Amino acid sequence: MMADGRDMRVSHSRLAWYTVAAVSLGLRLEGLAAAQDAAPAKRAEAAFRAGSEALAHNDLAAAQADFQTLLRLDPKAEAGYNGLGVVLLRMGKPAESVSPFEKALALKPGDPTAQLNLASAYEQLREPAKELPLLAKVDAAAKAQKRSLPAGVDAMYARALAASGQIPAAIARMKQAIAADARNATLVDDLGSLEAMQQDWPDAERSFRAALALQPALASAHLHLGLALLKQQKTGVLEELNAAHEQDANNPVTDLELGRALAANGNDEQAIPLLQQAVQSMPQSADAAYQLALALQRTSRTPEAIPLFETAIALQPESSEILTNYGLALCQQQKAAQAVAPLEKAVHLAPDNATARQNLAAAYIQLSQFDDAVAQLRAALTTDPNSPQLHYNLGLAFKSQDKTTEAIPELQAAEKLNPSAFEPPYVLGLLELQDGRYAEAARDLNDSLKLQPENGDAWATLGSVYNHLDQLPEAASALQQAIQQLPHQPDPHLTLAAVLVKQGKSAEAIAERRKAAELMRGNMNRQRAEVACNSGTALLKSGKISDAVVEFQNAIGFDAGFVDAHLGLADALERQGRAAEAQAERQKAQQLQVQPSP
Repeated sequence: MMADGRDMRVSHSRLAWYTVAAVSLGLRLEGLAAAQDAAPAKRAEAAFRAGSEALAHNDLAAAQADFQTLLRLDPKAEAGYNGLGVVLLRMGKPAESVSPFEKALALKPGDPTAQLNLASAYEQLREPAKELPLLAKVDAAAKAQKRSLPAGVDAMYARALAASGQIPAAIARMKQAIAADARNATLVDDLGSLEAMQQDWPDAERSFRAALALQPALASAHLHLGLALLKQQKTGVLEELNAAHEQDANNPVTDLELGRALAANGNDEQAIPLLQQAVQSMPQSADAAYQLALALQRTSRTPEAIPLFETAIALQPESSEILTNYGLALCQQQKAAQAVAPLEKAVHLAPDNATARQNLAAAYIQLSQFDDAVAQLRAALTTDPNSPQLHYNLGLAFKSQDKTTEAIPELQAAEKLNPSAFEPPYVLGLLELQDGRYAEAARDLNDSLKLQPENGDAWATLGSVYNHLDQLPEAASALQQAIQQLPHQPDPHLTLAAVLVKQGKSAEAIAERRKAAELMRGNMNRQRAEVACNSGTALLKSGKISDAVVEFQNAIGFDAGFVDAHLGLADALERQGRAAEAQAERQKAQQLQVQPSP
């Protein structure tokens, strides 16, 4: 495994050499004919040969029946147990194959074929502690005969050593395998994976490139090379992961890693389909669920992300990182009360995780638990004292408590640490306005607006500040900017009217007041329409169709441009069987949706 948990292990299924060892051929049936008449011996010999033939043609059901026939005829036929064990391995039943192999070894304790087959079963069962002693015996027997192990067996030995944490020994053994089969790209790729386990990224990269030189279409080597380049912060990551995906489009690990890389590169929309495939193929992968949740969260699809965070937590409940982002997602959905428990656990698991404390503080602020929020933010700043966001959030928490004296230094620190952020000077301007420090407020609001000129609220506040300073032309200009940014808000019109009165422009002031009054009526009607529409929706859900129709019609009466009311009325009318009227309402809603906002 890579240091960050990604799969860089050598494969456990690449070299199915054990299918050769079991019954090949070289095994004989011994002793049966000496003890009994010739007929059973001939039947046993025939069953053995039939089983061997069926296995050679991958007819596993027939091979299993033939070897079982052999063992009924001769319960001490070691070749029968070996053959049956290999059939079960081929069938994907390694646990069931252990007993036949053990019986073969009991009958012939030093048989390297049975030792190798039993070791292969333990490899598939991921039990290296049982596998290694058997491979050691096979290795010792080969050395005693002054011969080398086949490359496939050396590779198997290397995998077992790696699985038991003996990485240097595994690398040495894999190099022996490569020496015996130098053109085998898979073995070279496996060597790179072992080097990656040691975080020897330069050597791992060389091995992966060597594997691709031998076999350019080897998907696993492209995948591993991409991850090695990523760890070294080199270019070419996406190219290699894309190549891996092109060669093996159905590999969920490749889907996960390519999706992760695309997301890291800012391409969440491209990453999401790949991550969805990974989650579907690997439902027990916390990492796949978590990466998809993050991508959805970043693309404002937080409701879809929350169940995935919950899946990841169920699979990996002690991950402070997953709990932290899950808590943030709940806060984003205004579910702060639900967010507190996972965020508190995240902080407990990782007290130095400043982000977890920051998110917990955000939850406390939503719940108006400002003292708790301040405590978390102060603790986070001990870990990360130069975080502008932490200083800004702490300033906001103090502002919420009307502690201006404590808030201002925090906001000033945030502004100093991140001069490109428009929020700190904006909030400073608000506090200075509250304190009657108009000149300072004007300065800070102007600083904020230079960074974010689309902030209509800041323009409105600046206009009010200039009005207090009797800088009337500047006030009128700022308020006109506010009106442009906030065309549906009445307050800037009212403030501008006050400025115009001071300038002796009574007629223009009256016009602004009228506009404000119209907007206030419109806003009030919109609020009434929303209330009526919500009532209609609730009535519709409870089956009170006629009452729902009345409420939706009331909503449209308050605001004829309220799209949801037209759609709700269409649903209600359709349930009354009034299809033509329902279609007319849907057409109105469609027309309203394509019309530009007034």
